[in-house]
Amino acid sequence: MTFEDLGLSTRLLDALKEKNYSTPTPIQLQAIPLVLQQNDILGSAQTGTGKTAAFALPIIEMIQGGRTKINSTRKIQSLILSPTRELATQIGDNIHLYSKFTNVNHAVIYGGVKQKRQVNLLKKGVDILVATPGRLLDLIQQGHINLSHVKSFVLDEADRMLDMGFIHDIKRLINHLPDNRQTLFFSATMPRNIVELSDSLLTDPSHIAVEPTSKSTDTIKQYVYYTDQSKKRDLLKHVIDFHTIDQALIFVRTKHGADKLSTFLNKSGYKTDSIHGDKRQNYRQKALRAFKNNSVQFLVGTDVASRGIDIDKLPFVINYDMPEDTETYVHRIGRSGRAGEVGNAITFSQPEQNRQIREIEKDLKLSIKPITDQPFPQKEVPMPEKQQQKLNGNGSGRNRKKWNRNKKYNTSKKRRSRA
Repeated sequence: MTFEDLGLSTRLLDALKEKNYSTPTPIQLQAIPLVLQQNDILGSAQTGTGKTAAFALPIIEMIQGGRTKINSTRKIQSLILSPTRELATQIGDNIHLYSKFTNVNHAVIYGGVKQKRQVNLLKKGVDILVATPGRLLDLIQQGHINLSHVKSFVLDEADRMLDMGFIHDIKRLINHLPDNRQTLFFSATMPRNIVELSDSLLTDPSHIAVEPTSKSTDTIKQYVYYTDQSKKRDLLKHVIDFHTIDQALIFVRTKHGADKLSTFLNKSGYKTDSIHGDKRQNYRQKALRAFKNNSVQFLVGTDVASRGIDIDKLPFVINYDMPEDTETYVHRIGRSGRAGEVGNAITFSQPEQNRQIREIEKDLKLSIKPITDQPFPQKEVPMPEKQQQKLNGNGSGRNRKKWNRNKKYNTSKKRRSRA
């Protein structure tokens, strides 16, 4: 089946042909007709499955078909809610491409930048609004946004939205939307809290499940290097040079770690930048553009980047720090191997993390190839589990900080008593 068979207009088809999109992905095949029929949808789909087009194309189709007066005042007819600035920008870029030959316009709003330019866009009238929750609520309270005319509401990456603590913001936003609307709910995973939220938002939804986790990594070659914490920097340089890696997205656990590793790589002669939540939005966009046009070889980021970077033919993803769970692992490596391209994912595992590798393999029902012929193998022994939990609070780092503070306090208290 082709896009022509899905009931899209010539204007949209021309835009798709210009981008060489000929065959719909499974989620597009299922979702587009249902959205055009104005059904509510509960969709489970990983990143890289073509999900944005699955809801954006039919929304554009319905808006352009429903406009009767060319010069009529534009009112927000569709709201697309995104958890991160990067993903909101990516969705906006796709809508711009799909609506190129139509009379439908859009705007993207998010925090971290001055609001004046965004407010000016809203004043001109907007058909489709892509937004992050915080800035959206702020502009609603200021009276710059009216959602009473919204006909379709899209909640994208719902699981990520809840992970980032946006549940209360979402509930507040629902009160500003009309009851008689179409709701499209997409999430990579479906834990209980997601199901409960979807039950409160959707009316008799059509269910779509595409590409479970075990299938989303089929086009990615996966490798693991077992090493020690003290050797990871040297190992990274070895991996880059041995595999002649010209471009890679490198994931670390913390913002501070991202900046430190970026500085190290720059001093080692590699053009590198970092991206994380403490960076200003303009800087983050500049870093992404530089990475996409290859003026920066390596982009070091925290998991804020894992669902918001869409780069064609990204050859390598490197997990410098181990992800917290299998889902995070899948979303990270899913930046490579997109649209049928073959990608590569390399993960560094310290002794106490070896068990996580086995858990990922079990969850994905596959084997991650270990690279044994390398100059920085593991020699340390795993830290005892009780000691590890005491120091890092099961990976959160909070208990370690608390332990250090208490130690410092108790030491200074003893010194004062001795004096």
